[in-house]
Amino acid sequence: MGKRLIIYADGAAEPNPGPGAIGVVVVDEVGRVVAEISRGIGWATNNQAEYKAVIRGLEAAAKMGAEHIEVRSDSELVVKQIRGEYRVKNPGLKPLFEQVHQLTGKFQSYRIVHIPGGQNKADALSREALTKASD
Repeated sequence: MGKRLIIYADGAAEPNPGPGAIGVVVVDEVGRVVAEISRGIGWATNNQAEYKAVIRGLEAAAKMGAEHIEVRSDSELVVKQIRGEYRVKNPGLKPLFEQVHQLTGKFQSYRIVHIPGGQNKADALSREALTKASD
């Protein structure tokens, strides 16, 4: 069956662009939190921060030996770009998009789903890091 993990990823920049931050929550198949990441990422756009949160979540899941992952994000743009439903036109997002696809190749299966912001377990972590980054 293989180890399954769910990654909640959220990024923010305030103002946009401005100081950015990411929040990531990784949970196992029974819903237990196995990792939390909350940190500033320097100057970024909201979309760059969203991508960087997905990347950090994928890196963490790979280190934990996950074989099957589901990424949950409230960024419709990022989700649809990663799924191939939208083209990546912004030159600042293309390298991040490529990095996501390199990382997802390490897993036996992966999927990314769009969730409402209120369901994103990582939102509070990205906001907390954003507050610290702008202090």
